[in-house]
Amino acid sequence: MSLPLSLVAQASRLSDRIVSLRRSIHAEPEIGLHTPRTRDKIRAALAHLPLEWREGPSTTGLVATLKGGGGEGRSVLLRGDMDALPMPEETGLDFASTIPGVMHACGHDAHVAMLAGAAEILAEQAGTLKGEVRFMFQPGEEGYHGARFMLEDGLLGGEDFDLPLPDAAFALHVMPNAPHGLVGGRAGPLLAAADQLQITVTGRGGHASMPHDALDPVPIACEIVTALQTMVARRFNVFDPVVVTISKIDSGTAHNVIADRATMLGTMRTLSATNRARLKDEIPLLAAGIAGAHGLVAEVNILEGFPVTLCDGGAVDFGERVAHAMFGPQAFLRLENPIMGAEDFAYVLEKVPGAMFFLGVSHQGDDWRHCCGIHSTRMMVDETVMPQGAAYLAGLAAQFLAGGWR
Repeated sequence: MSLPLSLVAQASRLSDRIVSLRRSIHAEPEIGLHTPRTRDKIRAALAHLPLEWREGPSTTGLVATLKGGGGEGRSVLLRGDMDALPMPEETGLDFASTIPGVMHACGHDAHVAMLAGAAEILAEQAGTLKGEVRFMFQPGEEGYHGARFMLEDGLLGGEDFDLPLPDAAFALHVMPNAPHGLVGGRAGPLLAAADQLQITVTGRGGHASMPHDALDPVPIACEIVTALQTMVARRFNVFDPVVVTISKIDSGTAHNVIADRATMLGTMRTLSATNRARLKDEIPLLAAGIAGAHGLVAEVNILEGFPVTLCDGGAVDFGERVAHAMFGPQAFLRLENPIMGAEDFAYVLEKVPGAMFFLGVSHQGDDWRHCCGIHSTRMMVDETVMPQGAAYLAGLAAQFLAGGWR
């Protein structure tokens, strides 16, 4: 595989611009589907490039298209998410969040900056590119289904819109607790489907000193929690993993009051459509059965989240070859197992063949095993890795349009 070595050199020259954009976004994080400040910073940073912009009604998401000057060809999509998390920041950085209770703790600020860097790199190569590159700047990844909304708005194309879907799609996600500069990926399930689970047990309240005159929902809720773990361990194949975690139990108002109800909140993670469907069927039966055995009632509500992130095997092979060509034979790691986190880039990969890759952004020389991971109030990114990420995204696009893979 031959790749322009200039891509890496271009990224190095753009290092200051990439870092500056990341810091500006990091200092003013935004949550959800509407991130106007971030959108405007992206448009301003790339205003000098010959890009065609598309926006939709449902979000502040952007798709910028770069037309190659080498004639008709294929289309490739590169995606970067741009929303933050509702949590405080405790990094002590000079450019830490100025918005109380909001932080870029998942690296989306870095994703946007690297994608913008890739746009600048590819714009310099535009005369030799055959086809087009689409840059997807997506809000609402943190549980808001932003990618799905952008698809429904037609920003990525489709049969019902005036634009065909791209021929391939790639995304890059930073990992602060992974080796510095290492690119990782795997074919098949990379990340899990994630659904939100709420179980409400309703009984009859009363005085805590006279439980025999009440129907106490708290011990029944505890029994359901234990039974859920037994169900996962004993009824699901260990080689098709399932995770059910109850992370919150809420009941009662005082130490001497038995409440009328107890509410549990949790998450369901699966790697196959079969197990996802089984959980949705079997958890209500389990909860109702346990509650009913004690004379109480259990109601289960499941809020559907992201699907499984499935990476095309050919796309992962291709990504590995690109990483080797650009950064050397030790640059890519095949992940043995999926990660039970979730990603709404899964919606894109349901429509378009492609892959998501991880990029290690621990600081050079640090023990990456002990670095604060994503969604930590102290999560840090080694910004010296970001030009590599921008170059890698550009390399994926350039080589795909040049005929690599598919």
